[in-house]
Amino acid sequence: MSHLCVACDKEFPTTEALAQHRAFKHPDAVRVARKPNYLLWILAGLAVIAFLWWSFGSLLTPSQYDDFAQCITDSGAKFYGAFWCPRCNEQKELFGTSVRYLPYIECSTSDGNSQLSICAAAGIEGYPTWVFADGSRGNVMSLAELSQKTNCPLS
Repeated sequence: MSHLCVACDKEFPTTEALAQHRAFKHPDAVRVARKPNYLLWILAGLAVIAFLWWSFGSLLTPSQYDDFAQCITDSGAKFYGAFWCPRCNEQKELFGTSVRYLPYIECSTSDGNSQLSICAAAGIEGYPTWVFADGSRGNVMSLAELSQKTNCPLS
């Protein structure tokens, strides 16, 4: 089987012989062949940017409960929970992406076996626990109940 040099139409018995020929007789052709394909890099970069925009874009746009969640925080309320607590996660899901504005305090150690001292000092015995500015407490609460306890309008 022969190998053909496309630059000068010479045939070579091996791939190695063809590669040596190209390196010495057509060095510019070798360099051109090794140039990166900038169009592919640009397209890959654009694909990454599009993916990141799609993934995190919702965090940049206002959500339905942003003002409500911020008002709860501004009211002095605190939301104590644990990452492993299903009810805590249900409470967070009520707010969607607006959860980032809630006054959430993580009470669990990273291994899930102990309570952090901030929560022990606050007397938190179960999760979720809402503590309001007037000192009253609540557990799982609806958005309407949170609105009533914090005097925050639910829009």
